[in-house]
Amino acid sequence: MRHIKAEYKELVRKMLVKHEGLKLKPYRCTAGKLTIGVGRNLQDNGISEEEAYLMLEHDIDSVIKVLKARYDWFEKLNAVRKAVVIDMAFNLGIPRFGAFKKTIALIESEDFDEASKEMLRSKWAVQVGYRAKELSEMMKSGEYKEIR
Repeated sequence: MRHIKAEYKELVRKMLVKHEGLKLKPYRCTAGKLTIGVGRNLQDNGISEEEAYLMLEHDIDSVIKVLKARYDWFEKLNAVRKAVVIDMAFNLGIPRFGAFKKTIALIESEDFDEASKEMLRSKWAVQVGYRAKELSEMMKSGEYKEIR
């Protein structure tokens, strides 16, 4: 039975991609519903927790790939400081993270105390509140610390 299910599942997949199309960015379907992928009605159905974590893993991997390619100092950081940089780049987007020139230069020179202070001097820090304080402390100490 499993073979038959796999057989028709592949046929259905092929048909749905043909009929629904594959859209990698959200769009409004003919019924006006916010949709993505192959007819996934985000408005009514959303996504599953499993799908959310799968997307998160993909997004983290993408951010790490870009950080490694752009910043040779990234690999030299300890795990906690790498996590801080990834968190910031994920939140800001790579282009906006790249605009943190002073912070990046301080991290590159391993002046983590000043880098942490520079992080807090930004508009971003005001916007994200406790997140900036927590990340700043982690950048300074190199240790994971939750603040709330």
